[in-house]
Amino acid sequence: MELLNGSLSVVMHVSIAALLLVYLPISLVWRLLRWVLVRPFLKEDMTGKVVLITGASSGIGEQLAYEYAKRGASMALAARRERALETVSAKARELGAPDVLVIAADVSDPSEANRVVQATVARFGQLNHLVCNAGLWSTCFFEEITSITAFTRLMDVNFWGSVYPTYYALPFLKNTRGKIVVNASMGGRVPTPRMSFYNASKAAMIRFYETLRSELGSDVRITIVNLGYVASELTKGKAVQKNGEVAIDQEARDILVGPLPIGSTEKCAQLIVGGACGGDEYITWPSWYKPFHVVMSLAPEIVIWFCRCFYVGKPGNASSEPLSKRILNVKGLKRFLYPASVLSSGSVVDQIHA
Repeated sequence: MELLNGSLSVVMHVSIAALLLVYLPISLVWRLLRWVLVRPFLKEDMTGKVVLITGASSGIGEQLAYEYAKRGASMALAARRERALETVSAKARELGAPDVLVIAADVSDPSEANRVVQATVARFGQLNHLVCNAGLWSTCFFEEITSITAFTRLMDVNFWGSVYPTYYALPFLKNTRGKIVVNASMGGRVPTPRMSFYNASKAAMIRFYETLRSELGSDVRITIVNLGYVASELTKGKAVQKNGEVAIDQEARDILVGPLPIGSTEKCAQLIVGGACGGDEYITWPSWYKPFHVVMSLAPEIVIWFCRCFYVGKPGNASSEPLSKRILNVKGLKRFLYPASVLSSGSVVDQIHA
């Protein structure tokens, strides 16, 4: 049996290596030709179509609403904060959305997620795009956590808050051969310290929707979005703290973001909606994050070494600042790299915006 397993292992490695040697050059040529010759003609016209966006009261979700509005889509906007949703709805109408439905709901609750989907279809009669955007962040070491059970909330929002709406929306999306857009994160690919539960939730999202894609085929297209740092409530420092409460901690934010530039929310939304309408299966932005996908597959130890050096202080020295924070402390660098919208001061904030 050991000999058989060993032989099978050799055959598998050689076969996959040979397949990749043949497939990768052909794939690269096809991708280039598709980008130049085919993709410009695949743009989906959103006029008269219906989009449901979760986590739409601020940040990326808000900007996605505006981008879909510019393309003439009607939409349902879901989040916990109804007043903020009303503001987003008004602007979306000004930008071209024929009709906007506001639904105050917590999509990490299955009954609430079902209510959101049913209300959307009852209002518009169809559903073409489901955008799963609701999310929470965390910014502390696993060992620092003082209320471990409180972090189930983060998993509920980030993972189940996408899965539940997907489950209830799927029959309607299949009727229209629609699309699902999932706002995951590079955290689901890269083991950044201080973000253990956040990274785990995003990794679960990525693998769940990749599996769902293999089940659905072309019946419902899925776009998985892996983002770096983008201007939002999260990059203002809003996160689940070690005691399980949601609060703004800009010191923790500065360590995690460090000298990495924070992307424009407007540009991010344009790329996501454009990619989804163009049939992209994956979107990684900013684009300089893309090599991490390859390195994590071929040499994960390099990424782990980098993350530890960059985000963890010297062992045994509690006052040691991580390299990311020390670089950011260079005079004037933060104001050069960070947009003004994430530099405002803050402390404890309202509960999640999902």
